[in-house]
Parts: sequence; structure tokens; C-alpha cells
Amino acid sequence: MTTAGQTPTQTQELPATPEKSHWLAVSSVALGTFLLVTAEQLPIGLLTSVGSALSISEGTAGLMVTVPSIVAAFAAPLVPMLVGAMDRRILLLGLMTLMTLSNLVSAVAPNFAILVGSRVLVGIAIGGFWAVASGLAVRLVGPADVPRATAVIFGGVAAANVFGVPLGTLVGDFAGWRIAFTSLSALALVTLVALLAVLPKLAASQAIRPKLLLEQFRNPGVRVGIIATVLIVFGHFAAYTFVSPVLQDLSGIDERYVGPLLFGFGVAGMIGNFVAGSALSRRVHRSVLTIAVALAVAMPLFLLLGQSAVGGVILLIVWGLAYGGVSVGLQTWMIKSAPQAVEAASSLWVAVFNLAIGLGALVGGVIVDTLNLQSVLWLGGACVLLAALSIWTARNNDALR
Repeated sequence: MTTAGQTPTQTQELPATPEKSHWLAVSSVALGTFLLVTAEQLPIGLLTSVGSALSISEGTAGLMVTVPSIVAAFAAPLVPMLVGAMDRRILLLGLMTLMTLSNLVSAVAPNFAILVGSRVLVGIAIGGFWAVASGLAVRLVGPADVPRATAVIFGGVAAANVFGVPLGTLVGDFAGWRIAFTSLSALALVTLVALLAVLPKLAASQAIRPKLLLEQFRNPGVRVGIIATVLIVFGHFAAYTFVSPVLQDLSGIDERYVGPLLFGFGVAGMIGNFVAGSALSRRVHRSVLTIAVALAVAMPLFLLLGQSAVGGVILLIVWGLAYGGVSVGLQTWMIKSAPQAVEAASSLWVAVFNLAIGLGALVGGVIVDTLNLQSVLWLGGACVLLAALSIWTARNNDALR
């Protein structure tokens, strides 16, 4: 028998339920997601110092962020396909080794070409690791604990925004950008040792093939999840990329307070991540819909209620709480929609997630330059509202209740 979220062609076996929960392994994977996001976004705080040291413009230096994001989007489905039935423990260890070495190359790069080349390798590691790790909860804990374990794994994403990127930038400011990349390599090595120590064997439940990836689009739950991911992530980054000028120009907040407020946004995101994880264990569809509606309201409300400092701060915290639940919410949605093909569905999800990040920031920049700052808030809200409508259409999907 198939549910509303499955298709008759999905005849693969469900991932084996573990005999015991491996919470230390879950924590080590969370450390890995912390590292991935830190590695992807750290160069944002190092653009000026890298540009000055290697005699390039800050715009060119921005390729350190763009390149790994794009590479990760393609690596997410390709890496699982290329490795076939390889034990996922070995794959994750190999990818973390690649992360360790590539950041070391970044630290000693004599010119920008080699630095960008090392960032290509970082992108491969990010895409491949995230594609496998995002669906690991079902392999590491019992069914009842899957939403909570998924929240822990994606807690690393929020923690990177709160602690990883700011601390890495601080290291770069005081000790130099090369030391910042060296520190990132050292963190990757620590993560590698942790994974080696606590991660159990993870035999591939199925080999990922192009046909299996394409079959996921026949699954209505997966289709809605992909559409919602594109719209939410695109809309968020189109607006959030310019949250600093929004706070200053619209809410009248002094520039010196923007940094602490963004830290508060990150803390709110961590809280939202775990609140969503708890809610998802009871109602997946309702929880994801609530997250989308809250985001759709928060962004355009800046134009009405964010004209004061108090209103701007309140809306920023609401925005952070809502967006904090996006990753765990949408990943849980994909797991529930495709229980027989978690890794394949997760690979597609990671790919579109990373593409939406880059495209959202790019389109947002064009709109700010050609129209005005207010327009990106309208765009972000409109995109997430469309995502909410898409999510609502899956209300009768038994797998998502």
C-alpha cells in the first residue's frame, strides 16, 4: 500500500531502524553541519583583507562565497551518485578529510586562482556531506526521535551563524585571514576525529542513480517540498542579504547596534530550530505551514511596523525565530514524503537549497540597485507566501500529518 506522499515506483526498502540511538553520532554530525556553514560563509568577513593581500577587488574576492555555493548545489546529487553503494560512514570521513585539506590549501594559497580552486573542493565537501547528513537521523535514532535528532543536526547551521562566522571573522581581524582558514582546517580535523570515533557503519540503503532522482519528482510530497524550499530560501536571502541597511534606513537603528542585533537574530534562529523540531514530532504539515506564514508576514511588515527601532527589533526576532525552523522543517518534510528514498530526496533538497541561496542574494542585489530597498522585502514576503500556498495544497497528504 502506498500513501498519498508515495508513488508506486518507490519499492526500495525503508532504512533499517537502528537497534539503539546513537546520540553521540548525531552530535558529531551536528558539528559537521556547523563546520559546513562556517566554511561556506566565513569569507564574507574576510573579503577586504583577502583582496588587499592578493591585490584583487572585493567584488572578485566575493567569488570565495559564490563558487562553493554553486559547486555544492551540483555536488549534492552528484556525489551520492558517483560513490554508488559505498558505506556512508566512509564517505563522510572522506569528505571531512577533503574539507580539512582544502581549507589548509586556502590558508597557504600564494595567489587567488589557487584560493578559488581550494574553494571548489570546499564546495564538493559541503554538497556531498550535507546531502548525506541531512537524512541521517533516520539511520541513527529510533522513529520517535527522528524530528529531535534532525533538529540537533540542523542546530549546527544556526550555531554557525551565531558563533562560527563571527568568531572566524574575529580571528581573521586579529590574526590574519590565513590563520582564519587554518583554524577552519583544524576544526575540520576535530570533526573528522569525532566522526571516526562515534559514527557507526552506515551501509547504503540504496545506490543513487539518475532514474531514482527523477522519480522523486513523481512524488507529490517531494514536489511541494522542493517548490517550497526554492521559494522560501530564495525569498529569505533576497531580503536578508540587505537586512543591515533595512535596520539602518527603515528602522533608524544606529550602525553600531546592527552586529549585536544580527547576533540576536541568530540566537532566535537556534531557538526556532528546536521549537520547530519539537512541533514537527506532532504535526509536520501544520508546523511547516506556520513557519512559512510567519516568514511571509514578518518581511513585508517591516514596511509598516518596522519604521521605529522597537518595531524593527521585534520583527527581526520574529523573522529569526521563523527562519530558524526552515531547515529542520523542510528536511523533516522530505523525510516523511520519501521514506523509501531519503538520501535521494535529501540530495535534491540540498541542491535546490544552495542554488536558492545564491540566486536570492543575486536577484535581491539587482532589485536594490534598480528599484529600492523596500522592494526586496515585498519580494521576500511574496515568495514565501507562494510557498505557504504550495504547502497548504498538501494538507491531505497522510504522510505529512
